Amino acid sequence: MSCKYYAPTGGHPSQDQLLTDRAVFTDAYAVIPKGTMRDIVTSFLPFWEKTRLWVLSRPLSGFAETFSQYIMEVEPGGGSDRPETDSGAQGVLFVVEGTATIIVDDTSYELTPGGFAYLPAGKHWTMRNTSKGVTRFHWIRKLYEVVDGLERPDVIIANENEIVPTVMPDTDGKWATTRFVDPSDLRHDMHVTIVTFEPGAIIPFLETHVMEHGLYVLEGKAAYRLNQDWVEVEAGDYMWLRAFCPQACYAGGPGKFRYLLYKDVNRHMTLRP
Repeated sequence: MSCKYYAPTGGHPSQDQLLTDRAVFTDAYAVIPKGTMRDIVTSFLPFWEKTRLWVLSRPLSGFAETFSQYIMEVEPGGGSDRPETDSGAQGVLFVVEGTATIIVDDTSYELTPGGFAYLPAGKHWTMRNTSKGVTRFHWIRKLYEVVDGLERPDVIIANENEIVPTVMPDTDGKWATTRFVDPSDLRHDMHVTIVTFEPGAIIPFLETHVMEHGLYVLEGKAAYRLNQDWVEVEAGDYMWLRAFCPQACYAGGPGKFRYLLYKDVNRHMTLRP
């Protein structure tokens, strides 16, 4: 059964809308509500045609340190033959609406909603929207940390609808993770997964760990504990969590609460600037 994914469409709020919103920016976490993703805050990139994007995170003092995350919106006929301009950057694409046709090593792949692509650093690829509708997808980028003796990761093409989620132990199936990468494959220094909570499920302790997180809510709503605060989040909201920021949540129902999760993994802690 296909899953549902929230995707922003832009637009502009009317003059009679209240100014107050749920946006929060601290040195430990940030919440970017879906209502902030309007036409006025879109960006553009070199060598992309008929494309705009929302930047959700970027390396910045007091903010994300290891990655950037975009929501790309590509009109029919749009795309790029030179999408990545940094040879050291690896990428993950996750399609939430429409169809993305990518070509890697002369092989063409069609990504539909739920479609996932891992694109190693230095790998040339292209992306086109050859459909008649708008295509929207997440693009997560991270500089690859080379380790002497480890080979580079391979290209991965998958779809979450064809993957059986891994259930968290002792949760009666109420908390599960869809993994696109084998966790034991230490070639990878980033993981992008989908976390699913059934209505009423919880993270029953304040997780406090070294991984930095980017969380985009694909479906549902929840009350999230971030550092010392409780915030409410819903489909279309984005959260950034600094390393060691305490975190937990209650899934609010009535449907599933699901989010796309980024984290940095499998490397020594950097000791030099």
